[in-house]
Amino acid sequence: MKRLSVHDLKPEDSLWLTFDGGFDPQAALERELEPFLQALERYADGWMPDVVEGKRRHKYARASLWKALGERGSERYTHCGLYRTQWPALDMALGLSLLTLPRGLDIVVEVKPLSFFAEAERCLHFMEMVRAWASRYPVSHAKAHSADDTELAGSPRFGRDEKTSRKDGFDKVYEVFWLNVFGPKLVETVGRERMLSTPAHRVEELPNGAVLLVTWPTVADFASKEARLAQARAHAHLRPDLDFDTLLRTLHERSAMLAPVEPRFHPDLAALLSRVVDRAASHERQRRIAELNAWHPPEPEEWRPADSALPPDVDNPERAVEHYDDLAEHLVALLHSQVPSVFEATPESLTDADFYFWREDFPKSRPREAIDEHGVPAIGAYLGEVLVRNLGGRWIPRQKLEEAQVLVGNRVWLPFVRARNYMRSRQSLLDSSLSYLYRVAERYRG
Repeated sequence: MKRLSVHDLKPEDSLWLTFDGGFDPQAALERELEPFLQALERYADGWMPDVVEGKRRHKYARASLWKALGERGSERYTHCGLYRTQWPALDMALGLSLLTLPRGLDIVVEVKPLSFFAEAERCLHFMEMVRAWASRYPVSHAKAHSADDTELAGSPRFGRDEKTSRKDGFDKVYEVFWLNVFGPKLVETVGRERMLSTPAHRVEELPNGAVLLVTWPTVADFASKEARLAQARAHAHLRPDLDFDTLLRTLHERSAMLAPVEPRFHPDLAALLSRVVDRAASHERQRRIAELNAWHPPEPEEWRPADSALPPDVDNPERAVEHYDDLAEHLVALLHSQVPSVFEATPESLTDADFYFWREDFPKSRPREAIDEHGVPAIGAYLGEVLVRNLGGRWIPRQKLEEAQVLVGNRVWLPFVRARNYMRSRQSLLDSSLSYLYRVAERYRG
């Protein structure tokens, strides 16, 4: 049974819920978790888990969940994962702290994509589920919101160091999200009357003294001007020490950072840059697209006019060319499992190699001595071989590798020099990409 991961879908926003609560240590665990499961099964509208996972993967059922918790269990803590096999993707975790006082009930839910929650009725069902949980279990704080915007808000640290944020938790209203549950302690800190008079879509006092607050009917349009206005009004009401205009401006700035940006990458590198963007965190994706739209690769400097080419200075040119071929095979041996196209020695294989080296941050993640001694010669030789095989190039061998040239049209190219420049840093893997040198050589071939 293959579960669908949120990472299997294209990079986009998701709905993110965190619920920090507790449960009765005196009650039988199965009976204590019954209300949690009842609410999940009743209100998980279209995103109900069908897989539960401990050490093994099981089809979702109550019995499977108890089994999964037993598989992962220890005296101190146990947890399990809940997932789906079909769209929308679900990544849900249930964690139980068994020795702490009070006992901890931690729920994390991620449903992707966020656009799945564009309908008011589906959002209402989600609210009712959280309301049921927060009414039944003691809760210090819970929130549900755009995962991307939650990241931009700085949650959960909100500018604090990790030790302080762990110690203090959500001890004051650092942010108002789409859906919020404020525990009794925080309600009293703010003032119950003030909390209950918050201007919002829904404000409800729960039986245990917590307060459920929802700023807007639907979460998928959290970044709209109207939803941001409602969010700022609620935040300013709960934190009268903060300036409303500043809060609203900050929210609009975050919306601008998440607004879709159309990719307009340099045409020679669009295939590579699209993959680079896909590696960016979802909340950073649009900013990364904008940066790469504005970026243009420097023109390659690793060439000379053909009439300025250095003549061969080796005793046996054919043997020297065979040596270059052997060096190129070293790169094939290094990359073949991760970059199968490297066998083909095509322009597309250069793009694949560029992306692999960038993804691995190769210049930083590998020993510099090994890169200089083995990596640079192999990369340079491979680049030269691609020029020879695909552009009708011809090696002009030299005793020093960095002086070796490939004649293509009216230019000679210096692939080993390019490889050295390429391996300087992660940014240089883009600035001095193998793909771009090839495309420029291709244009000048005639």
